[in-house]
Amino acid sequence: MMHLRSRYFLLLAASLFVTTSLGAQAIAAGSTPGHQEVDLAVMYTAQHSNLVSNPTFWQQGGSIELSTQTYRGFGVAANIAGTNVGDAANSGTGLTMITTTFGPRYTWYRPFRSRGNRGLAIFGQGLIGEAHGLHSYFPATAGVLTDYNTFALQVGGGVDLGLSRHFSVRLFQADWLRTQFPNSTTNVQNTFRVSAGLVFRFPQRGTGL
Repeated sequence: MMHLRSRYFLLLAASLFVTTSLGAQAIAAGSTPGHQEVDLAVMYTAQHSNLVSNPTFWQQGGSIELSTQTYRGFGVAANIAGTNVGDAANSGTGLTMITTTFGPRYTWYRPFRSRGNRGLAIFGQGLIGEAHGLHSYFPATAGVLTDYNTFALQVGGGVDLGLSRHFSVRLFQADWLRTQFPNSTTNVQNTFRVSAGLVFRFPQRGTGL
């Protein structure tokens, strides 16, 4: 487990290093940095999950996501999400899942003409981190466990509608989430996650949308 945690940390650090290096090179070259902004999204989240291949079930909960755009749409994002179901796949056992992921993001901005700070922000991202399963049933080699930590990979994107300089609505965000909880078969879960909510924006002075 310590080896896995170290590997995740190195991958996350590499993503941050690459993004920071791009920004530093742009400043050194005197290039136009483009849109620069920090966003905090607070969202309702639902996900279509599975313990094994079938049957599937829905979990509901919420998530927060902190993201930055540092150079020409490139930046990083960190996501924390928590979802729950009382009866997973008609098993009589519930499942609470908490994921923490981090990685690079690219955002494309499309301002509306004559609408001030209104416009669209369309983004895509690839995040990695950890998933923590709670209050459930995990048939591991050491025996049945009720809690388990595993690798998490989250890939997806979404659309924000800017309402003002400091507020947007996240119209939708869709992500594919891969986890590796033990299930006595493949030990792999592929989850479809959808989210929507509010975004608090902190643009750097002088940037547009």
